[in-house]
Amino acid sequence: MRARLTILAAAVLVYLAVAGLFVLSVGGLSRGESGPALFGPRVAIVEVEGIIVEVDDIVRELKSYRENPAVRAVVIRINSPGGVVAPTQELHDAVLRLRQAGKPVVASLGAVAASGGYYIAVACDQIYANPGTLTGSIGVIMQLANLEQLMKKVGVDYVVVKAGQFKDLGNVARPMTSDERRVMQALLDDVHGQFIGAVAAGRKLQRDEVARFADGRVFSGVQAKGLRMVDALGGLEEAVLAAGTLAGLPSPPTVIQPRRRFSIMDLLRNQLGATAAGVLLRPTLPAFKTPLYLMD
Repeated sequence: MRARLTILAAAVLVYLAVAGLFVLSVGGLSRGESGPALFGPRVAIVEVEGIIVEVDDIVRELKSYRENPAVRAVVIRINSPGGVVAPTQELHDAVLRLRQAGKPVVASLGAVAASGGYYIAVACDQIYANPGTLTGSIGVIMQLANLEQLMKKVGVDYVVVKAGQFKDLGNVARPMTSDERRVMQALLDDVHGQFIGAVAAGRKLQRDEVARFADGRVFSGVQAKGLRMVDALGGLEEAVLAAGTLAGLPSPPTVIQPRRRFSIMDLLRNQLGATAAGVLLRPTLPAFKTPLYLMD
């Protein structure tokens, strides 16, 4: 009887071991891991796509790679025209925390990595851009509408009761006053200064040197390399190889492909295409009161 129990226990352990290996294998394939080995050190790729507004998922992903001992380096693949200031800064800081944990981070710039996209890139150890990549656009923007004349035509009387001189700053029913413009300009100048400081620190450039090209213009990858805004010309493959080299991994390194995030809005936009409904679903800057944008 005891012998049978021993054999049964051994069989269960073998079954659990095989099942565990199967789950790990399927998990690795579902994440898109590539390379000669299922286990061992790897380079993870994280995508930053589109307008930067909600970044909680990406921050969590970066944190998981920071805490995963198998991930030795990370490539941030950026294809973004920019986004809201605070979430962009949050991603910038998350990249810095990865580096502080001893994990090299390399930025791979796609078709466009301007404004907020470039703000994230400068937190990385190295930046790779294609020759035709649009990057830079070191500037800040806020768009406010003035609908006073339109409201008068349609007979709308816009009443505001406030306590505090600037509480209704950005009111769409009247022109902006000179004092309000002064307050807004000071705010934008402060955030612009933060952007310049981040670029200077990340690229190891003098602040005055960055300020000379931080006027909101975009640059090609070739131009950006000439200004030392990027380290080298190349695509995602070159960035992955560079990340592996920085981490001391064999070439080519084993790779964890980027996680795919499902979006109902993206699905609808893809299905509707260029129809009127599809155009309405495309992301744009809000027309009225908006947060500060690092936006190309």
